[in-house]
Amino acid sequence: MKIAFVGFRHGHIWSLYNSAVESTDIEIAGRYEEDDVARVVAEEITGKGFEFNSYDEILDDTSIEIIAIGDYYSKRGNLIIEALKSGKHVICDKPICTDVNELDEIEFLSKEKGLKVLCLLDLRYMDQVKVVKELIQDNVIGKVHNVSFTGQHFLNYGNRPNWYFEDGKHGGTINDIAIHGVDLLRYLLNKDFTETCFAKMWNAFATEKPDFMDCAQFIAKMGDITVNADVSYAAPSYNRLPTYWRFELWGSKGLITFCANEDKVYIYTDEKKVIECNNGKPEYIRDMILECNGTETILSRNNILESQRQVLKIQMATV
Repeated sequence: MKIAFVGFRHGHIWSLYNSAVESTDIEIAGRYEEDDVARVVAEEITGKGFEFNSYDEILDDTSIEIIAIGDYYSKRGNLIIEALKSGKHVICDKPICTDVNELDEIEFLSKEKGLKVLCLLDLRYMDQVKVVKELIQDNVIGKVHNVSFTGQHFLNYGNRPNWYFEDGKHGGTINDIAIHGVDLLRYLLNKDFTETCFAKMWNAFATEKPDFMDCAQFIAKMGDITVNADVSYAAPSYNRLPTYWRFELWGSKGLITFCANEDKVYIYTDEKKVIECNNGKPEYIRDMILECNGTETILSRNNILESQRQVLKIQMATV
């Protein structure tokens, strides 16, 4: 299958790009970047020039089946819509859009045309998640009542792309970060977020940009389960803290905790148990090909669209 890359404005897109380079099942048809600075950086990283001079060239190329999108957040929705209108599958860095009206159109077009909209939601691929999902299904901690998760990131002001702090391009810290946690809990608990009890975004650490809401917390319901989350740009450095994607699930018979930085799952019932895990790379390319050929994977379009919708609803409830 042929894939074209559009936008290199966020570093996450490079994990997919490098996987595509290594894959024997995918051919990179070309790349396009509208921003002059980002284009120069990408050319330096790859040692190659850009094959396309406009997005329209990619849309008009009937040999391209998939478009991978890594532009700034608020631009992604329209890029996806145009790709779907041109009959192409899409795989995108998170979030896939920042506006619920764009999401409505993305969902309509993808289902009408039978096309896939996939997203780089890597937490689902962690070995800890496979273990925890089985533990919940086996009723090891009983009925889950409360969940808390933290996903604090390093603000890295001055090195993070400037567009983060430009009006209208970022689209909100809850949408930016919490989509990972929202998506993962939907996967683990097989439930949707049904109510936002409290949500807030505010500025605390980005003192140079007081309009950038770098802190974000919310309390929400998944049916009869209450979720408490902090997804702020509060970490002091790239040395990821124990709070980097740390999840705690409290059940009627015990507690399960795990963290993205530690290849272990901790279970607390009448005794403490530790399960060792071995994390590998997310299989984006494998699952992308399967999805485009009609086999549903954990990258499932319907799950991604619903996770995006639910995190936008949470953010829209901010006070």
